[in-house]
Amino acid sequence: MPFSHKSPAPALFLGLAITVAAIVAYSAYVTKRISGLRQLQNTLVDRNRKDSLQLLRIQNDLNSLALAMRDMLDHDEPYPLTAWSAQFQRIRADLEDALRREQEVAVVDRTPEQREYLSRSIAQFWDATERMFQVAQRENDGAAKTQILSLQERQAALSNMVARLLVQNNESEEKAAAQIAAIYDRVQQQVYWLLAATLTAILLTSLYLIRSNRLLFSQLALLSEQRSELAQKLIATQESTLRHISRELHDEFGQILTAIGVMLGRAGNQLASNSQLRQDLKEVREAAQNALEKVRSLSQALHPVMLDESGLEPTLDWYLATVQRQTGINVSYEKRGKRFAIDGDAAVHVYRVVQEALNNVIRHSGAKSAWVRLNYFPEKLELEVEDRGTGFDSPAANPAGIGLVAMRERSELLGASLEFTAPVQGGTLIRLIVPRNSDSHGG
Repeated sequence: MPFSHKSPAPALFLGLAITVAAIVAYSAYVTKRISGLRQLQNTLVDRNRKDSLQLLRIQNDLNSLALAMRDMLDHDEPYPLTAWSAQFQRIRADLEDALRREQEVAVVDRTPEQREYLSRSIAQFWDATERMFQVAQRENDGAAKTQILSLQERQAALSNMVARLLVQNNESEEKAAAQIAAIYDRVQQQVYWLLAATLTAILLTSLYLIRSNRLLFSQLALLSEQRSELAQKLIATQESTLRHISRELHDEFGQILTAIGVMLGRAGNQLASNSQLRQDLKEVREAAQNALEKVRSLSQALHPVMLDESGLEPTLDWYLATVQRQTGINVSYEKRGKRFAIDGDAAVHVYRVVQEALNNVIRHSGAKSAWVRLNYFPEKLELEVEDRGTGFDSPAANPAGIGLVAMRERSELLGASLEFTAPVQGGTLIRLIVPRNSDSHGG
């Protein structure tokens, strides 16, 4: 029966193009929204905050003037009112500086008339203040006090004006917060729509691929029952691997490669001994066997199955021997104290610390020997990895490499302590102390 199944490639390319276009369009949308949000924060929120700080500074200076004028009216000291002139000048210098800074960061929705009105009112206040001191200088304190009463009214009006500006800033911040929240809501809504569209596209593409693959392999089944069986196993294995690749790499890929080797051997046995195809099948079978060994080696390197089956100590026995055989570094392994079981997450984390520590010895220390010690105490497990290599720059140095940071994170997950020290003999000593009552301990 000839093949009549249409290639799924055009439809897949179309779906890919639509998905990419949707992602690009959404990225542009989010970029625009974020740019607008950043501009809103820079031009309004940040300026509002800085403006409010300067307005509070102005208000504080006005309150200082009010207290000074009250003391001037109530004072019964022998010195004249002109003695207050220096204090007024200091307040004036600070007030003018605050006013200048406030005008630089004033919110954009404030009209030029509003800005000019505050400056003009303060300037008029100081003009009146100078006239008051001139009257007081002519030894006419009574008339000067009368003008102080007028100054108090001006000061109260200025304080009210500044208070209104602060209220206006608060209202602007509330509006900005509402706008920012609206932007976040819109972006969040668009994220949900994009996720829904992407998941829908993935689902439709997956269904289309499954349907196409089933049709394709059903047609191939007419050519050979053996190939059909192999194809079904590959499909089942592929689907299962996609779902469970993080946990079942070793078992799933091992089954596939083992089945391929058996079938190739079976197919080769059906051919003549001098057949070139039989020789080719043998080479393919050898390649499959090599791939199987590499997959198992990779699986062991990523996460030894022995950790789950036997626990920490047997895994370290295997791993340290492997390191010594592959690198030529002499690794001494010592275990002291009464053993207790270490498995689960604790075993994984302790194993990774040993692995990373020995990787540092191999790559960076230049040492030819290393010591790994497991010290069991009633209340804790103490792991030590030591070498006589170059060590850190100083005993107090804080290691910041990615691997060492990962070791610190693992110790935190265990509720353990991790120490990096420099022994007297030189090199590096890494000590991990794990409490026995850690939730990750077995036994």
